[in-house]
Amino acid sequence: MAPRWKGKDAKAKKDAQAEALKEPMSKIVSQIQSSLVQSDTRGFLSGSSVHLVVEAEQLHLLDKACFGSPVRTVEKDKPRFQLSFEEAFYLCYSLKCLKINNDSDDTSPQNSEELWHYMKSKKETFPCFYKAYSHLRMKNWVVRSGAQYGADFVVYCHHPARVHSEYGVLVLSDGEDKDLNGRLRVWSDVHCTTRLLGGVAKILLVLYVNRNGSSNESPLCLANYTIEEHTITRWNPEQCREKMVIHANSDNGTG
Repeated sequence: MAPRWKGKDAKAKKDAQAEALKEPMSKIVSQIQSSLVQSDTRGFLSGSSVHLVVEAEQLHLLDKACFGSPVRTVEKDKPRFQLSFEEAFYLCYSLKCLKINNDSDDTSPQNSEELWHYMKSKKETFPCFYKAYSHLRMKNWVVRSGAQYGADFVVYCHHPARVHSEYGVLVLSDGEDKDLNGRLRVWSDVHCTTRLLGGVAKILLVLYVNRNGSSNESPLCLANYTIEEHTITRWNPEQCREKMVIHANSDNGTG
């Protein structure tokens, strides 16, 4: 599936593609990683999300790298960003560029394992969702919430301002978590999901998280988890049909 660049005309789409190629997502993520490390940026837990107080430069880089979303506050000089659990843990655990505390010091996570337990207690599906999120991010996909499309995530090959998303993602798992999103259990679920995503020009990407017998008591389990990728699309006979050509046999009259 080729990227669908945004723009009013062919020139605008070509410019969007050129800008994206000039500054690939891997480079932008590296820049935000370096900036957060140098500034010793800290986030704080707030319910089921993580908030950051950032400088103007970091605000710009977080937006370019598509992590989180800005939060409106009365303090104009102290911009804030809100991250999902998956985004925050990726910056903290995988990129090691963010430290996270709790609102109250006495319950503040002291390490990534305590943070893992906190996030898992607030979101039961967090281990499998994080594995899926990090799997896509490590491949330099931009990963955003897919709630408006009936999916867990949607993914883009670059910034959503420049390109349309290509896939709607559903996360499935084995073992106790096999029904973690309660979908695709019957054929009608598959049909409805593919029809919805097909209507907005997206392909359904199913990420099947195989825990391989590992528990989820520590983030170390992620090394044992594996991902199977499956794409599901609606079959359109108009795109596949060939014109039937009948070759007559003059000797026996059969074709």
